[in-house]
Amino acid sequence: MEENRKWEQVEEKAREIVAALTLKEKIRFMSGSWANARSFILDGFKYNYRPWRAGGSKRLGVPPVKFVDGPRGVVSGRSTCFPVAMARGASWDKQLEEQVGGVIGKEIRAREGNLFGGVCINLLRHPAWGRAQETFGEDPHLLGEMGAALTRGVQKHNVMACIKHYAANSIENCRFTVDVRLDERTLREVYLPHFKRCIDEGAASVMGAYNKIRGIHCCHHTYLLKNILKEEWGFDGFTLSDFLWGIKDTVEAANGGMDLEMPMTLFYGRKLKKAIRKGLVVEKTLDEAVRRIVRKLLQFTQAPDPQGYPAELAACPEHAALARETAEKSAVLLKNSGGILPLDRSNVKRLAVIGELATAPNIGDYGSSRVRPPYVITLLEGLESHLKGWATVHYDNGKDPERARELARGCDAAVIVAGYRHNEEGEYIVGLRKKRKKGVPSPFGGDREDIALSEKDRALIEAVAPANRSSIVVLIGGSAITMEEWKEKAGAILMAWYPGMEGGNAVARLLFGEVNPSGKLPFTIPCRADDLPFFDDQADEIEYGYYHGYTLLEKKEVEAAFPFGFGLSYTRFTYSNLQVRQTGGAITAAVDLENSGERAGEEAVQLYIGFENSAVDRPVKLLKCFDKVRLEPGEKKRVALTVKHEDLAWYNPRFKKWELEAMEYTVYVGGSSQQADLLKAPVTLFS
Repeated sequence: MEENRKWEQVEEKAREIVAALTLKEKIRFMSGSWANARSFILDGFKYNYRPWRAGGSKRLGVPPVKFVDGPRGVVSGRSTCFPVAMARGASWDKQLEEQVGGVIGKEIRAREGNLFGGVCINLLRHPAWGRAQETFGEDPHLLGEMGAALTRGVQKHNVMACIKHYAANSIENCRFTVDVRLDERTLREVYLPHFKRCIDEGAASVMGAYNKIRGIHCCHHTYLLKNILKEEWGFDGFTLSDFLWGIKDTVEAANGGMDLEMPMTLFYGRKLKKAIRKGLVVEKTLDEAVRRIVRKLLQFTQAPDPQGYPAELAACPEHAALARETAEKSAVLLKNSGGILPLDRSNVKRLAVIGELATAPNIGDYGSSRVRPPYVITLLEGLESHLKGWATVHYDNGKDPERARELARGCDAAVIVAGYRHNEEGEYIVGLRKKRKKGVPSPFGGDREDIALSEKDRALIEAVAPANRSSIVVLIGGSAITMEEWKEKAGAILMAWYPGMEGGNAVARLLFGEVNPSGKLPFTIPCRADDLPFFDDQADEIEYGYYHGYTLLEKKEVEAAFPFGFGLSYTRFTYSNLQVRQTGGAITAAVDLENSGERAGEEAVQLYIGFENSAVDRPVKLLKCFDKVRLEPGEKKRVALTVKHEDLAWYNPRFKKWELEAMEYTVYVGGSSQQADLLKAPVTLFS
């Protein structure tokens, strides 16, 4: 009741302010400032090094929008660099992600910002997508829950969260021109649910995407921006364009539901004023857009703060510690033959560390998500620090595989670091539509031409790994990496992602057992790239089908190299006694989870719903709930997971509505998406 009253007061005040604005002032609220371009130059061409502003009215006491990008931390100034979002998706830990969001919110306030543009929830359709590292995975439910957690954390500190890029944005090199074609079920069931989840969580703003959908630019898209987002979903926040090239036409954008052009005005400003004078855009449209912007600014900037936000908060020791914990809980142990890991410091007197990436401050791409922390602990530094006084670390850059093999042969264990750098995957800025030469990376990343490791890295692993029984491959990157050629040669494989400013310390603690790995894959790693959907980073038009990732492989009955939701631990978790009941329009599955090993650990408990009896084409099963559970050795807990009946519905395009089938479903609960890891029980929904 109190919240409703406050919202009514904000709404009334916003209407009063809009009524008092001149036409020029209204247009200013909708138009990014060219002062942002001046800041970019003065800051030494560092993107968003200070918050970028738009709108505001000193006369009426309304502050401007002050935009700060993400998602691996605060782009403005010096700040804490967390592992990339894909890594955090691998944590499957909603509470941890909310904590990360809280730190980001605090540091944005410390930089005097009020809007976080880093809740990236684009679905990973194909791992070659260069900006895969910025999102949370391939599954709509995982994306929605992690995005909602980040939104909650950020907005607790009165920072507006912006979810992006709406919608179906998952090719980088042709992002400005590609036309995504998809049917209504695919749009509604695959590419929009995670956006709806974050809207329901209260996200304050939505950024439109560069690409087209069905021939219409997303930042002009009336069906997406007005019909679905604002009308059907009841979104009460504001929309803003993806930067510079998001809007292509003044009239189409304004009438299509785009409220704010960022970061500078190219199509609003004077052009919008001209369109109004010609009657191509009515002033009522401006009133609606400005009211949305003003009421969110009032709601967030006038709310009481839970704490103060001094500049010293940025990258403080407490925040750095959370960055390390996040890296530890995000790493995925993919292989551990014979229990090679964890290594024992008392038994490892000589450790070989091999590969150029071991010494690289490798924290992600150099595009709009780039964070500038005060320091980065490399993997070599982390291992040297962890083993100081215990063992000698011998480093080789791996350029000569034979030399590296001899080093590995003479050591007690060998860590081979392989993967990607910022210029091999990430936001594509230089070249745009120009086709890259085969094997020559863009200076600013872009989509990957191959989802395997480079030939150089593969040769290094194949030469070195067999030379030492305790050979461990640590992979660096933002998405799936195929490894069929060499995975049997390695004793252990750890996916460390781009692990943030404390990554080296985190990896050292993981390898030597100070921390038990608990990450699970947020995507499927196929045996072959051919098992995945068609991908073309130069496409003018592309069809997005209903299936991708684990839903595609399961439908085709193709085995994955590593399935969605998979990850090993240094302990053993046992599932038993699955029971399912229905109450109050929901299904609750309860299962006994026991840590039957000798180490404390955390397990991501996953619930899938099977649609084997559906009268329409549906996936074999879909993730519908998950929780991260910590258990001491020998401890057993009863874990309950709940799914609403409405979350089992399919979208009927003929009648333009969601429908729930009356039939027998299957409830699956376990530690990954593969059938061998799941318990199952039937549940029937009646009409």
